[in-house]
Amino acid sequence: MECSSVRLTDLPDEILMISLKKLDNITLLYSLSGVNRNLNKLAYDFMFTSRLTLLYYLPICLIKLTSLSINYFFPLSDLILNRFCLHILPKIHQKVKWLDLELLSMERILRTAYYPNLSGIGLYNMDIERVKNQISSLIIDINTNGEQSLTGNENTLLFTRIFTTFTNLRLLNIGPSSICYQHLSFDLSPPTVISSTLLELHVCLSEFHDCLHLLDGRFNQLRIFHVKIDFIELSSLIFNNKEKLSNLRSFTLFCDNTTDGYYQLILPLLHRMSNLEELDLSLLVWMNNTFIDDNLPSNEYIQETLKNFENKKIITSMDYFHENKYSQCHIYSYPYKLKNYYNITNNFRVGIFNSVRRVSLFDERSFEHEFFLRITQSFPFMEKLTLINNKRQNNKQFRKSKKINQDSPIIKYPYLIERDLSKAQKDYYGQFLFDTKTCLPNNIRVNMDYRLVKKVTRNFRRPTTRINCAKIVFVYFLNKSKFPEYLKDFFPRALIC
Repeated sequence: MECSSVRLTDLPDEILMISLKKLDNITLLYSLSGVNRNLNKLAYDFMFTSRLTLLYYLPICLIKLTSLSINYFFPLSDLILNRFCLHILPKIHQKVKWLDLELLSMERILRTAYYPNLSGIGLYNMDIERVKNQISSLIIDINTNGEQSLTGNENTLLFTRIFTTFTNLRLLNIGPSSICYQHLSFDLSPPTVISSTLLELHVCLSEFHDCLHLLDGRFNQLRIFHVKIDFIELSSLIFNNKEKLSNLRSFTLFCDNTTDGYYQLILPLLHRMSNLEELDLSLLVWMNNTFIDDNLPSNEYIQETLKNFENKKIITSMDYFHENKYSQCHIYSYPYKLKNYYNITNNFRVGIFNSVRRVSLFDERSFEHEFFLRITQSFPFMEKLTLINNKRQNNKQFRKSKKINQDSPIIKYPYLIERDLSKAQKDYYGQFLFDTKTCLPNNIRVNMDYRLVKKVTRNFRRPTTRINCAKIVFVYFLNKSKFPEYLKDFFPRALIC
């Protein structure tokens, strides 16, 4: 029997990837980079290059003393560091999204290449006492990797510690990713920090009174204040903050949730900013039908409340919901900067919103085909679309011909990956499933009512719905738990739940 040898490069890529996943990224890149073209391709995969830990650590167990452990971090050896800085990082710099670094080698690594997609840096073993008076800008992005959630009290303690440690801070940005456990909450007690050096502050807050606490004079030199607030609601709390914020030049206020405190809370705050040069708003204001002087508010009336900011392009879009007896007004600066735009109605003010990825539609009036065309044009990079409407469409004559004409073009959603029709009337299932109306992208996920899908597809036999249904990779059906076998023929690529 003859002996045979199998080289690493003889193995299929699938087998190689299984083996490579067992190595840490640094060892893999150091060992395989430059060996040959195929191994380069595998080693430079996004899986191995998006996050790099360019350090090593020595864990010291202190269980006997404190039930804790401490990690001491050190730079990579000169041999490994030279290879990364001279050969590896220049080839993969565009793929790197996160770097874990220690202080001694940090500057060399960051100067080695430009990292256009870098979104975060983890710093270890920083000698805070040595550099704390030199740091003027600080960006903190908390990431627990799902292992734990920081509470509002812990975030508040962190906020306080920052100002007691970095005494010459000019810029502080906490939570640029804007995820829930990065929000600050001061409850009923204001923070104890004071700074006469802070010029720029970016924070995410839980409630509006947290914002008022930060603008009570403790940061008396503040020029730029960007804040995203979860809830802006009227309450029994009374704040006597009436002093002018004369130093403030730029103010950004975003709130995804509906607010009823526009007149009582937001406007008084804006009127304190006597020298404001930049104003960026994104608000959804709710009002019941006990309107001012028994009159319905209008776009003109809302615009009048903002007349002191006439140099800022602020759009207002008023809607009246007579069935539910309330009104809402979208107030936002243009160009729009957020990733979400919710509760869009037929009164939507057309524009181009390149930043928006998630859209929701709601109205007491029907949405017609032309309206969806406007939505796709205004939100060219939309990824998620939620539709809430129980009114039948007025024009439900689906074209029998697929020939596109200027009067009723087929609508395309090139970047859509998720669609929710679970609270939509039956006509909108036809609007999205008929290939004479809509061309869905591949690999889309959907939420739908099983009973309505069954009606629109004529018990999953209608030819004009087959093409779009075949593009779905995941479908969650409401009002159905067991599915017939032939359903898989109509959704051949989908995981059905």
